[in-house]
Parts: sequence; C-alpha cells; structure tokens
Amino acid sequence: MADTQTEPTPLRRKPVQQRSARRVEQMLDASAQLIDELGYDALTTTLIAKRAGVAVGSLYQFFPDKRAVVQALTQRNLEGFVAAVNERLTEFSPGHWWNVVDSVLDIYLRMHREVPGFSKVHFGDVIDPQLLDTERDNNSVIVDSLVDILQAQVDRSAEELRFAIAIANETADALLKLAFRHEPQGDERIVAEAKHLVKGYLASRFGE
Repeated sequence: MADTQTEPTPLRRKPVQQRSARRVEQMLDASAQLIDELGYDALTTTLIAKRAGVAVGSLYQFFPDKRAVVQALTQRNLEGFVAAVNERLTEFSPGHWWNVVDSVLDIYLRMHREVPGFSKVHFGDVIDPQLLDTERDNNSVIVDSLVDILQAQVDRSAEELRFAIAIANETADALLKLAFRHEPQGDERIVAEAKHLVKGYLASRFGE
C-alpha cells in the first residue's frame, strides 16, 4: 500500500497486545457511530468510552482527548481509502483517465454513504484543516497519497502530476460537498458533473 505520509499516530501509546488493539478499534468505531448520531461538537470522551464498553481511564491510556480519537479515526479512513484505490487499480489496467477518476470518486462516494462518521468529518476538514498532518493541510495529504499510487501509471514528473491532481482534487472536493449538502446520498447530477469536469481537466493535461 502507498505510504499515506501522515504525521505520527495521535495515540499516547501503541497497543501491543491484540486485546488492547481491539479495544482501540472499538473506541474508533464508537466515535464514528456517535459522530453520525450527535455530530463532532457533542462528542465527548465519556460518551465514546460508554459506547465502546470501556472505562474512561482506559480511553485516556491511549488518547489524550476526543480530537485525538477522531484524528486516529480519520487516519484509519484515509488508509482504507488508499488501500481501496490501490486494490481497484490493480484489478484492471486503467489505460484512460476516465477509469482512474471513476475509481477514485466512486470509492470516496461509497465511503461517504457507508462508512460511519465519514459523511460528517470526511478527511478531517470539519475539525481542523491540518488534522492529518501538522505540516500539510488534509487535502495535500490525500493528493500526496494519490500521487504515490498514480505515478507509475502516468509518464509525467512527480511535481507535474501532483499539481494536476491537486487541482482536480480541490475541484472534486468542492463539488462533492455541494452534492451532499442537501441530499444524504449525494445528488447524482452534481456527482456526474464533478466526474465530467475532472476527467476533462486531466485529459487536457495528460491526453486522452
């Protein structure tokens, strides 16, 4: 899997035993469910611990506050996104920007619709523009991850590829937020327009 290049984990300490690792995953799952139900502002460490079925003290062994819990959740989502894109692109030879764009956007849309908490925090912008990395904004982390994946598929320099992917990502991000603003499952017309614009832009830069 491509390196997501995020900053060191927000965990106070890494779980060593399998039981501790499962407990941390339970906390992340609980925070995702509660974000869906209550939103980030109403989330508390007490609520997370109660939903996860652990003592609050156990949560504080691994996380200093709720922000750190959600940061870890967001990192997990990014890792899942990158892994899914990698897997999709190994299933076929894209051969065309149409297929690449469809794959990336379809995976994002599926996460938005199916992954608990994702529709409320996405990749962290709702909480902090630099939630994933203190040195880069969240979109830059995503772009770098996509460049790592796509560089082998495109005969362009990393910098040229990164610039084009950054423009495409910002465009798609804005339009997909619009698509989900009033429609929980996403306005399909806006989603289609987002794909059309991104495909056309990338084709103009890298050819058909």
